[in-house]
Amino acid sequence: MNVLMKNKKTVFYTLIAVLLLIYPFINDSRSMMILFTQVFIFAIFAMSYDLLLGYTGIVSFGHAMFFGIGAYTIGIFMKRFEPTIPYLMLAVLVTIVLTALLSYLVGLLTLRLKSHFYAMLTLAFAGLFLVLAEKWRTMTYGNDGFTFRVPDLFKDRFDFYLICLVSMIVVFIFLNRFTNSPLGRVLQAIRENEQRSESLGYSVLQYKIIASVVSGVIAGIAGILYAISLRFVNTSVFTMDITLDALLMTIIGGVGTLVGAIIGAGLIEFAHHWLTELAKVHWIFERWIIFFGIIYILAVMFFPQGIVGTLKNIRTKSILKRQRNLETKDTNEKAAG
Repeated sequence: MNVLMKNKKTVFYTLIAVLLLIYPFINDSRSMMILFTQVFIFAIFAMSYDLLLGYTGIVSFGHAMFFGIGAYTIGIFMKRFEPTIPYLMLAVLVTIVLTALLSYLVGLLTLRLKSHFYAMLTLAFAGLFLVLAEKWRTMTYGNDGFTFRVPDLFKDRFDFYLICLVSMIVVFIFLNRFTNSPLGRVLQAIRENEQRSESLGYSVLQYKIIASVVSGVIAGIAGILYAISLRFVNTSVFTMDITLDALLMTIIGGVGTLVGAIIGAGLIEFAHHWLTELAKVHWIFERWIIFFGIIYILAVMFFPQGIVGTLKNIRTKSILKRQRNLETKDTNEKAAG
């Protein structure tokens, strides 16, 4: 039964991926292509956050610092050097090293603390990077930010759409394998009962640090793609808003479900786009953030475990009910016989 369900999921995900791949060929709308590109980028970021929150039980308020490091690294490299593929790949490598090192150090210093203390300390670290980006004007140009050029491959929106889509698919496959591996099972055990996991002999701190490093690196990659999509970077990439976006995407889609992070990213980005467009129709929609809040409240009310989590629960209850009915039917038939 589980194998059949897994095969159905694989077929469904493959079908969705194929549809997204052929979408630019059947709809050449520039605005929609840009919107989908943003969805793919923030889906990567949301999945990196879901690895912490959904699979390890770690709440971070400073996840934007890894996102910002990726954005600034690619921006600085493309600004100060020739915008070529080799320099871009070097920027990606530097981002991976920096985010891995930083997430390791931050995790080593703070993950011994309880969740809320850890969350506040990560917020403090993100604040330090925000101040650094504001003050180091010779490198970051302060709050004003700076524009930069990108390699020719990334200039075409169609090519960039495919790059972001493939990146999202690769990250999803990697994290899906990671979370279903023995290491991922330990992380989920830590989320459920940290003390019990420790009593079984697992080094909880080490496993948490591994999750933090993987999450930080993937968030840095999302930051790279985000900066390339704008060809501009400023201090906004380090703000709390970026982390809150990832948190909302994860909660709305379903905590502990990578697909939920993708769905949450799509819903929030499309809601933001449509509400902004409605501002042209009537002045009341200029306060789109109020309607955005209402959408979030309704999503939490009707889908308390996120969209994917709630649907899974409904399906599980339906299967259990069907099994009980079959058992009752068999019992009645035996009694009659």
